[in-house]
Amino acid sequence: MAGGSFVSSENGRQYESKITMYVLVTCFVAAMGGLLFGYDLGITGGVTSMETFLIKFFPSVYRQMKDESNHESQYCKFNNQLLTLFTSSLYLAALVASFFASTTTRMMGRKTSMFAGGLFFLLGALINGFAVNIQMLIIGRLFLGFGVGYCNQSVPVYLSEMAPTSIRGALNIGFQMMITIGILVANLINYGTAKLESGWRISLGAGAVPAFMLCVGSLFLGDTPNSLIERGKTEAAKKMLQKIRGMDNVDEEFQALVDATEAAKDVEHPWKNITQPKYRPQLTFCSLIPFFQQFTGINVIMFYAPVLFKTLGFGNDTSLMSSVITGGVNVVATFVSIFSVDKFGRRILFLEGGIQMLICQLAVGIMIALKFGVSGEGHFSSEEATTLLFFICAYVAAYAWSWGPLGWLVPSEICSLEVRSAGQGTNVAVNMLFTFIIAQVFLPMLCHLKFGLFFFFAGFVLIMTIFVALFLPETRNVRIEEMNKVWKSHWFWSKFIPNDAVTEAHPRMTTA
Repeated sequence: MAGGSFVSSENGRQYESKITMYVLVTCFVAAMGGLLFGYDLGITGGVTSMETFLIKFFPSVYRQMKDESNHESQYCKFNNQLLTLFTSSLYLAALVASFFASTTTRMMGRKTSMFAGGLFFLLGALINGFAVNIQMLIIGRLFLGFGVGYCNQSVPVYLSEMAPTSIRGALNIGFQMMITIGILVANLINYGTAKLESGWRISLGAGAVPAFMLCVGSLFLGDTPNSLIERGKTEAAKKMLQKIRGMDNVDEEFQALVDATEAAKDVEHPWKNITQPKYRPQLTFCSLIPFFQQFTGINVIMFYAPVLFKTLGFGNDTSLMSSVITGGVNVVATFVSIFSVDKFGRRILFLEGGIQMLICQLAVGIMIALKFGVSGEGHFSSEEATTLLFFICAYVAAYAWSWGPLGWLVPSEICSLEVRSAGQGTNVAVNMLFTFIIAQVFLPMLCHLKFGLFFFFAGFVLIMTIFVALFLPETRNVRIEEMNKVWKSHWFWSKFIPNDAVTEAHPRMTTA
C-alpha cells in the first residue's frame, strides 16, 4: 500500500518516491527505541521522590527530607551524591556504549544495534525491578545505559535512511515522539504506583515492556539500503529501495547510494576522517547541538520534575500530577514539530523555540527568586503554583517542537555515508556525556545557585539561539548525499569545503 507520489528535486537531480505503508510501519517500530530513553527519563524522578524507595536505598535523604528541626534550605532538600549517581550512572554507561554501538551499526547493520539496545535495556529493567541493594540498582542502570546508547546511535540513522526526503523530518521526529510518549507513560505509572508499598519495583521493572517490544519488533525489520550496500549486499539493497520507495524504477537513486558507498570505502578511519577540515560543519553540529540540547535545562525538568516540584512546595501527589501534565504537553507539542518541520524547515523551529524557552526560563527564575529568595524559605500559593506550572509547560512545549526532536534529526541527516557512523557516534557520546554531567550536578547546583540556576540555563538558551541564527543552514528537502552543496553555499562553512567535495561522492553520476 502506498500513499501519494513525491518528486524531490535538489540541484538538478530528481528522485521519485511514494509514501508506502511499509516505510511508515518500519519507522514506527524502529522509533520505539525512543520509548526506552523516554521511559527512563520519566520514571527516574518519580521513583527518587517515593518515600518507600528512599527508605530502602537512601535513608539519609529520607531523614533529611522529614527532619523538621533541620532548617536547611528548600533548595538543598535532595542534595545527595549517591542519589544523583543512581540517576546519572545510566548516561555514563550510554556514553561508553555509543563508541561500541557506532562500530556495530556500521559493520552489522542498524537493526542489529536496535536489537542489542532492546536486550540490554530489558536486562537492566529486570535487575532494577528485583533490586535488593544499591549495588544491584547501579548495575541495572549500567545495563539500561548500554541499551540507551545503542538505540540512540542506531534509530535516528535508520529513520533518516529509510524515509523519503520529502518526509524525512517528520518520520525522524517519530523517535522524539516516542521519547515523549515514554516520559508520559512513566509519569502516569509513577502516579499510579506512588502509594503502593513496592510501587517503585513496578515503575522500574515496567521498563522491560517497551524493551521486549523493541527486541521482537526489530527481528521483523528490514535493514536500510545504505547499510546493505555498505555490507556488500547490493541486490538486497536495490530490492529494499524499491520496496520503501513504492516503485521499480529507482536506478538513479540506487546508483547515488552505491557511489556514496564506494567513496566511503576509501575512508579507513571514519573517527579520524571526521576531524578533517572538509567535515568541520558536520563535526561542529554533531558536537554542539547535543551539547546545547542538554544545556537547555530540559532534563532538569524531565528526570527531576517530581523532586523539583516537591522542592518548590508542591505536595507529593501534586508534584507527580504536575509531572504528568508537563509530560502530556511534551507529547502534544511534539506533533507540532512533526507537521511543520518539513513544511517550514528546521531553522524557524530552532529560533522560535529558543526565544520561547528563554522567556519561560527567565519567568520561572524570577518567580522562584521572589518567593524563595536566597534563604530558600517560602511556599507558593495555589495561584502562584499554577502560574509557575504554566511557564514550565510553555517551556516544555517550546523544547518539544524545537531542540528536542531537531537535536536528533539534524545530526543524523547532515553526515555523508563515509562519516555517518562517526558523526552519529559523536552526537550520542556528547549527548550522554552532558546528560550525565547535568544529572550529576543538578541537585548540588540547585543547592548552591538556588534560583540562579534557571538564569544559568537561560544564558545558554540565548547563546544557542544566536549560534543557530548565524551558523545553521536550512536542510529541509535536501538529500543526505547532497548535503555538501548546502555547506558550500553557506557564508561561513564554504571556506572549509573544497570544490571537489561537492561532487566526489557521486563520481559516475550525470546531472539529469
